[in-house]
Amino acid sequence: MVNVGRIVIGAGLTLAGIGVVIMLLERLNIHLGRLPGDIVLRSKGGTFYFPVMTCILLSALASLVMWLLNRR
Repeated sequence: MVNVGRIVIGAGLTLAGIGVVIMLLERLNIHLGRLPGDIVLRSKGGTFYFPVMTCILLSALASLVMWLLNRR
């Protein structure tokens, strides 16, 4: 049961860290989900939104983190 507690604490700290990074990016006027290259199609019936560049950026960052963690 101790391992589950550590996993939950680690997940909480990770989410808090992600929240801090998002807040800092917004202060630098970098809004994830509104980057150049994100697709937004608006019509009378609704809006279609697909964040292409945001997905590519997050994928590259996740790949870098995983590569750094697996180097050990």
